[in-house]
Amino acid sequence: MLRKESYPIVLIFLTLLLFDCQSEKKEEAPATPSTNYEDLVSLFNEWREFQKPKVTNGVPDYTAAAMKEQRSGLDTFLSRLNAIDCRAWPISQQVDYHIVRAEMNGLDFDHRVLRPWSRNPCFYVVIEQFPTDMPVREGPIMYGMLCLWELKYKFPLSDKYIAEFRMKLRAIPKILEQAKGNLVEEAKDLWFLGIRKKKEESAILADLAKRLAEQHPDLAPEAKQAKDAVDDFCAWLEKKQSHMSASSGIGIENYNWYMKNVHLVPYTWEDQMVIIQRELDLAGARLKLEEHRNRKLPELVPVATEEEYRRRLDDALNYYIEFLRKEEIWTVPDYMYDALKRPTVIGNRRLEERQFIPPSGLRDFFAQVTYRDALPMQCHGGIHWPDFARMTYEPHPSPIRRGPLLYNIWDSRCEGLATGMEEMMMHAGLFDKRSPRVRELIYMIMAFRAARAMGDLKMHSNEFTLEDAVKFAVEWTPYGWLPIEGRLIWFDESLYLNQPFYGASYVVGKVYVEKVLADCAHQLGKKFNLKKWWDELHAAGLIPVSLIRWEMTGFEDEIKRLW
Repeated sequence: MLRKESYPIVLIFLTLLLFDCQSEKKEEAPATPSTNYEDLVSLFNEWREFQKPKVTNGVPDYTAAAMKEQRSGLDTFLSRLNAIDCRAWPISQQVDYHIVRAEMNGLDFDHRVLRPWSRNPCFYVVIEQFPTDMPVREGPIMYGMLCLWELKYKFPLSDKYIAEFRMKLRAIPKILEQAKGNLVEEAKDLWFLGIRKKKEESAILADLAKRLAEQHPDLAPEAKQAKDAVDDFCAWLEKKQSHMSASSGIGIENYNWYMKNVHLVPYTWEDQMVIIQRELDLAGARLKLEEHRNRKLPELVPVATEEEYRRRLDDALNYYIEFLRKEEIWTVPDYMYDALKRPTVIGNRRLEERQFIPPSGLRDFFAQVTYRDALPMQCHGGIHWPDFARMTYEPHPSPIRRGPLLYNIWDSRCEGLATGMEEMMMHAGLFDKRSPRVRELIYMIMAFRAARAMGDLKMHSNEFTLEDAVKFAVEWTPYGWLPIEGRLIWFDESLYLNQPFYGASYVVGKVYVEKVLADCAHQLGKKFNLKKWWDELHAAGLIPVSLIRWEMTGFEDEIKRLW
């Protein structure tokens, strides 16, 4: 029995305990339920600001403490999203809900599995010279790198942006010093790639310092200091990486979760293995049949001069655009001419001409194709550049789809559709007035893409090292057109190790787009119209193909499996 004099102490204890429980209960209180689409848009806008790291003087904070705080805050956003009931909304609005869900799951996957800030030196890209042909830079990359290709950094720099440029240069040594403390996990191949990347950045900064010495002498020392910091970081990586043995793949179980919850792809790792192996076999078999049919025809001769190369590029581009219009493939507005012709400007990007490689130089795979006939690869680029143009000239009415989506969840649509375009246009008659041997190039491209994709899958199942993936692609790309000493295959497989599914997305996305075409054709029967199909597909935006299929057909079978 308690003494009377003990009552105040017990009462204070119970009061504090009750207050603590109430506080804890308040923190765990469920989010307010909602059925309003406007609440989703509001949440999306808050989410986009939340997922950015805190930045001080150009230095983003990826320290362990900052990432722990971000991970804790993510739970609140997921709870608020789960409290929104979208089931009675129109399909187009439900699609937006799943886009937001996929993005939040992407950050969750970064924290649970990829952990690029603590595991992957490639994450700390500090400078880029050329833009990507995607909505945003592929792979997990830190926020706020210096992008020399942005229009605002056109040389000589305008007075308006000199201070910003200086700040970004000064931030580079601080970013890399922070990275040394952040990178605490081993991943042998990823660290090897980090070393390669830093050597590339060192060369870019050396060239930048020379240019600044001529046009902005006061900035040249800043570039030199940034280069010294990159070289020091590279040496640090080399010392650490030399003792590593840990694999870099994420494993099949994680890969499958990533497909279902982030990329919204209904195909597992095992499904994708079957799809890609079938595409590789198909490409090899059809190539031989085409070669036999064309055996009495002259070989396609690669161009020998830059003048001839440029002429062929222009001719192929004009032919491609006129074919789209004349054959009513899809609506081609006037602005698309500018979008397809390079060099040009789209949004805030300066797109560069590819340098000509003389016959004595090392011609990588795409040069081998394009120098024989420039038209096949116009099909691929003829998806990417119009995608950029639409975002600029015809922004999507939904604020959630208006800009690039995060975490590369657009890859099945962007790379899959561009890859599918190569073969689909062949069947639509694009190459009929050219040498029949051009069809051989299409099957060569198919084989190359499937061989690359196999490396993606097997690196993440930890069956392949990076070197194994490179060698496999070189072996299965016909006729030695993919030299192992070239930059292309190392760059590609490096990207796929950094960004799971990216290599597979070309092939799996292509097959998925074909499925959407078949579903729509079956659903509409004789009412099906190819031009209308393409226009509706483009109008859906740069979102996962599963969501495009749902919006175009109303079929719910796959989205139910993915949710």
